[in-house]
Amino acid sequence: MKPRRPRSPDRPRPPERQGPPRPPAASTSDEITFGLRAGIAVITKRPGDVLRVAFAPAVQGELGDVLRGSPAQRVASSASDAELARSSGSTHHEGLVVVARPRRWVPAAELTERLVRAKGAAVALDRVRNPYNVGAILRTAAFFGIDAGLLGAIAPHPALASDAIRVAEGGAEHLALSRTTDLAATLERLRGAGVQVVGADGAARTGALGFAFRRPAILVMGHEREGLSPRVRAQCDAIVAIPGSGAIESLNVAVAAGLLLGELVRDRFVQ
Repeated sequence: MKPRRPRSPDRPRPPERQGPPRPPAASTSDEITFGLRAGIAVITKRPGDVLRVAFAPAVQGELGDVLRGSPAQRVASSASDAELARSSGSTHHEGLVVVARPRRWVPAAELTERLVRAKGAAVALDRVRNPYNVGAILRTAAFFGIDAGLLGAIAPHPALASDAIRVAEGGAEHLALSRTTDLAATLERLRGAGVQVVGADGAARTGALGFAFRRPAILVMGHEREGLSPRVRAQCDAIVAIPGSGAIESLNVAVAAGLLLGELVRDRFVQ
């Protein structure tokens, strides 16, 4: 075997083979949305926040009108199923992953002002942790035209989970979202401004069906197992229950929220 001759220092190296540019990876602060309806809602409602759009060829037709003329079109590219699963961390991406700047959370003072000015309706979650429940409630709230969502959790308050955004099917972009690590104090501020605070509890003596909601109002749903905390309960003007047969102790919190939110804004849809 002949010894390999050393390369002359001034001999040019062959150019390295370049593949297509890789899209930038999401930073830890960026919000990753996956799911077709959820992703389309981000592109439509927050086009200036979109940093990257990755889509499967199968959904390109549905995205055409959404991306046309949008700033998001410049950062959109086709991706394989494996790439979409890797960037979203889920196999339930539905062919679309959107990376965006963190959403703006509405401060409590602004939330209060909005509800009072518009005589609006909102839903508050007292330590509801399951992202599928959170997402389902936000989806239902958007369906009924609820104005805002207030998420209460222990400190540090987490960002809205990607699974919750997907399950919300775009609902997270249609509500003004606020968050707090002291829900009781925030509800006290709302009450002081004239917002009716109504809690939900399966053991309450007041029935929810036909209850006299008066807007502005906020419905408070409690933790999946523990229900409303004592401090939050103390800030409620009323606590209502959904009547049932008694065969099952309680409803899933997202199902209960759907029934109660429908009651909260019944007058908007009943002539």
